[in-house]
Amino acid sequence: MKPNIIFYFSDQQRWDTLNSELMPNVWELGEEGVLFEESYTCQPVCGPARACLQTGQYATQNKCYWNGIALSEDTKTLADHFNENGYDTAYIGKWHLASDRYPGIGLHCEKTAIPAERLGGYKYFRGADVLEFTSHGYDGYVFDEKGSRIDFKGYRADCINDFALEYIENHNNEKPFFMFVSQLEPHHQNDRGHFEGPTDTVDDFRNYPIPDDLAFLSGDYEAEYPDYIAAINRLDENVGKLVNVLKGKGIYDNTVIVYTSDHGCHFKTRNMEYKRSCHDSSIHTPLVFGGGAVEKSEAKDCLASLIDLPPTLLSLADIPVPDIFSGRVLPVNDMKYSERDCVFVQISESHVGRAVRTKEWKYSARAIGSGWHKHSAVHYFDDFLYDLKNDPCEKINLVNNENYAEKIAEMRTLLSREMVNAGEKKPVFHKPLKVNKY
Repeated sequence: MKPNIIFYFSDQQRWDTLNSELMPNVWELGEEGVLFEESYTCQPVCGPARACLQTGQYATQNKCYWNGIALSEDTKTLADHFNENGYDTAYIGKWHLASDRYPGIGLHCEKTAIPAERLGGYKYFRGADVLEFTSHGYDGYVFDEKGSRIDFKGYRADCINDFALEYIENHNNEKPFFMFVSQLEPHHQNDRGHFEGPTDTVDDFRNYPIPDDLAFLSGDYEAEYPDYIAAINRLDENVGKLVNVLKGKGIYDNTVIVYTSDHGCHFKTRNMEYKRSCHDSSIHTPLVFGGGAVEKSEAKDCLASLIDLPPTLLSLADIPVPDIFSGRVLPVNDMKYSERDCVFVQISESHVGRAVRTKEWKYSARAIGSGWHKHSAVHYFDDFLYDLKNDPCEKINLVNNENYAEKIAEMRTLLSREMVNAGEKKPVFHKPLKVNKY
């Protein structure tokens, strides 16, 4: 029988929060399976990252390059592929791909039930389009696939996880299942401007060390980090509960569990919010493949992109990967793998930016004008160059240093290749208009 696949998705989680102290359950999954230490998003903002996962294409290809752009109803999603190949499909939590962008125009279901035709093909649903609008850290509501409202009381991450446990416990095992669990934690609560960790444990993390890539810059991490870390610790506890239910039902050995996040969090150090930048604090994410159906292997140094997850998921289920997918299969269960020389990042909303990251270097360029009004460009200006081997915290921007002109030319060529491969026009690069010190 094909394996069950559970995709467990956190929101805005930094890569360095995945460790044996803070996340012992997810860490153990990685120790027993595959832990990717070099995993990066291809779009550091919620909606576009989710669209890339569901479609297997970059944001400029699937046209969801801003928050508030719904997936086209004729888009073939992960759920459609799994449905067509003998799987039951379920989605739990934050969807963020149903409502349209502009107020008063199109369809808006941020706080109401999502029409069935905008659920991306998932047959079972317990979620909301914008979960932070229907709930807070504690208490709220979601909807089922028929549009019925379901209220919940308690810490949100626990309640979302309970919906996932309910699905597993009630599944009849006649067919394998693909379940996507989309938690909102540790994302900040928008209408309160604050991260909301579980009140019973947040004090345990008051003195949790601030990462070096944040500590040298101004931001709101001193006030917000304890709640952020407490929320992540609770996510791990919930993954542990999920593993126990799988084992209790006797299906753990035939289940793949993938744990990752849509993007990281820089705590207002790199711009005025938490993401939408090229820096590792914004794009570097945790990634684990575990569960009884995953063979143990080492892949710590392998560059992995969020865009690689759709083809990898389909391949694990022995489902053909469409030619239109932009990613490549990751080295899990000895599947055929072609190593990357870089990961490619499209940045939207804050600005129109493009970046490439190799194992040792990062280069980013930006276009003139607001990222809220255009999503791509032809002319780009050098923005950042980092020597990651010698400057892992990205403290020294080398983009205007003439000693690195050859490296900049090399990275421009790499970025141009990735942009064209993603269906964008071949860019024209220019020297920086303004140089950011950091």
